[in-house]
Amino acid sequence: MSKNNTVYIGENQNFWDRNRRSGGYLLKKRIGQIAVSVIRGLLLFGLCFMIIQPMLTRFSIGFMEEQDLYDSTIVLLPRHVTTDNYRIVADLTNWPKSMINTLWTSLLVSVCQVISCTLVGYGFARYEFPLKKFWFACVIMLIIIPPQTIQTALYMQFANFDIFGIIKATTGKTLNLRTNVIPYVLMSLTCMGLKDGLYIFMLRQYFKSVPTSLEEAAYVDGCGTLHTFVKIMLPDAVPTIASCFLFSFVWQWTDLFYTRNFLSSYSIYSTELANIVSKMARYFANSVGETVIVPNGRQQQLISIGVLICCIPLIILYCFTQRTFVESLAMTGSKE
Repeated sequence: MSKNNTVYIGENQNFWDRNRRSGGYLLKKRIGQIAVSVIRGLLLFGLCFMIIQPMLTRFSIGFMEEQDLYDSTIVLLPRHVTTDNYRIVADLTNWPKSMINTLWTSLLVSVCQVISCTLVGYGFARYEFPLKKFWFACVIMLIIIPPQTIQTALYMQFANFDIFGIIKATTGKTLNLRTNVIPYVLMSLTCMGLKDGLYIFMLRQYFKSVPTSLEEAAYVDGCGTLHTFVKIMLPDAVPTIASCFLFSFVWQWTDLFYTRNFLSSYSIYSTELANIVSKMARYFANSVGETVIVPNGRQQQLISIGVLICCIPLIILYCFTQRTFVESLAMTGSKE
């Protein structure tokens, strides 16, 4: 009974009494915890400020009239509020047509990339085949080498597309696929699309971390290779696959290289935004038809609004998928 009373009294002793009995250890520990918390809070605040502040600035500038841009007394809040700037940017970027085209193109390419890269990543992780190390080295090279180095080869390949000479022998000429989405789909399904090497590497690393005993148990129960892959491996790989899908969607959403090469006949938001400055002079031309020189401040204002409009769908997408994305990062760090 006395022992229980001793524990009870010790737990309710004054902090300073317990600190005196510990020789000052408790005070040093508490100060260290407070210092770490303050430093962590300052770092998080700084990182959040670096990310959010440019977005807030662009949002504020979007509602300013042109005269407010050159007023040094205005820092964040506009003195003359207007929504005409967003209407102008919508006209210059052919919104919403360009946004819809960007959405379905990004979805199509992302789905194709995830399907093909998942199969290839699983194959690298689980099967042995001739020249496996060589082909995986090619995957690493696909990550390292920028796509601009093969721009001429891609242009020639899809501008004069043929399959072993069959198309030319049948129709008398090759096909020009540069003005539609077919090159995108072909490159994505053959793991030669934008950042496909990275997705293969991520999925391969995940599948290698899964114990082979799961597949062996499925084989003993009578499951075939495909059934085991679909029923056993894919459900656990959903967070990693979702992360690859998010990466693919975001990079495709803002891509200019492949879009300019293969989708010249489509109105894509990234290309429309890249050409927004060249359209301003014609858009602001006066009634006589004379070209108007748009001030640099006005150009930067409209570009900022266009960038903000481009980022908003990605922010909304991340808000709905951040739990899966964070879960994928946690699994990647805990798997062995």
